[in-house]
Amino acid sequence: MNDGHNTKDWGLLPESVRNILRQKEWDNPRNLRDRLTGKRGFPLSVSLKAPTGAQALQAVSHFHDYIKQWQQATSLQVSWEQKQYRELGQHDIPVKLHLENLDALIRFLGPQAVKRNHRWQEIMAPVLAFNDELHPVLVQHLLSLEKMDRGDIELVPQLLPQLHQGMGQAGYLRALPLVGVDTKFLEKHYTLISDLMDCHTQGDISQSGGLSAWLNCSEPPNAWLSIRPLCQKTQNQMGGFNILQLSSQTLIQSPLPASKLIIVENLQSGYALPPLDDTIAIFGGGANVSWLQAPWFKSKNTVYWGDIDTWGFKILSDARQHMPDLNSIMMDKETYRQFRHRAVTENSPCEKLPTRLRAEEIELYDTLLNTPDARLEQERLSADYIREQLRRWLEK
Repeated sequence: MNDGHNTKDWGLLPESVRNILRQKEWDNPRNLRDRLTGKRGFPLSVSLKAPTGAQALQAVSHFHDYIKQWQQATSLQVSWEQKQYRELGQHDIPVKLHLENLDALIRFLGPQAVKRNHRWQEIMAPVLAFNDELHPVLVQHLLSLEKMDRGDIELVPQLLPQLHQGMGQAGYLRALPLVGVDTKFLEKHYTLISDLMDCHTQGDISQSGGLSAWLNCSEPPNAWLSIRPLCQKTQNQMGGFNILQLSSQTLIQSPLPASKLIIVENLQSGYALPPLDDTIAIFGGGANVSWLQAPWFKSKNTVYWGDIDTWGFKILSDARQHMPDLNSIMMDKETYRQFRHRAVTENSPCEKLPTRLRAEEIELYDTLLNTPDARLEQERLSADYIREQLRRWLEK
């Protein structure tokens, strides 16, 4: 006979049930939230997997220990059944543990669960004092709340009553005129505050398109692009600056003075461009070409220069979604032939053929996709070759 308790899948002992519930109900964030909000209700019943006669005979010591430990658990609600075993006689067998409510579950799980629950009460109390209907939202953010220190938690009920619709007056979120609360706190806990306010306003936040929209706050600039005039005349027209950084949205709203534009995929290649009359380079945006939607681009002589790799052609294709007639430069078979010896491996190629490539570009794309060590970076083209190709473009 093997009486090893740890290998039994029947006759569950109190500690085994405790471990099962801890894993399933306490350490599982989704199930825990559902229990706390009532989505998963009580009573909670757990089968103790009463043994068959054959199982009991195989491990008699475990069988008796199983009965004894549940008899000693007098504070728990356990269902018992009288069973007759052929060789072991008649016994009262524990068959199910019943936990009537959340408090019963927490007490059964032990001191750590009790301590954690007390922590939750401390966290939630200041916010619930402001609005007790916010409890379900607090539960949804419980794991985040547990990581907050007491000082930050106390900022939540200070912040919520200060927020009102339109108070941002088209400024940035960080510029809100709050009292006693720093706006970094609001930005750091934006999702929590947004969900709390949505509940507090009975859905006004989501109906407005989000907290920033409800507050009338402008989104901070992002997707920065480098703008570099390539001749003195154009530089003078740009206030004398030899390089600027603009967000995509700002560029859309701000027509540039030169008649010719060169869009460059990578930052360093933009810095390496030689002087060019009446020309501005826009570079460093990588795959971000959404700003080409601006109507003022249609009046410019614009060319695109990117890496000769599958993603370079993908970006070119995306750019043509906004400018269907956009031409490329130094992304052709002749350039590739001259500098093929400098190509490297493209580790994660774009394997789906972009939809807006021209016939020769598709042919080169297929070559890149099916040839080892085929990626030719912009930076690997010789400077004299770049100057010559740009000269030819200007003379067209």
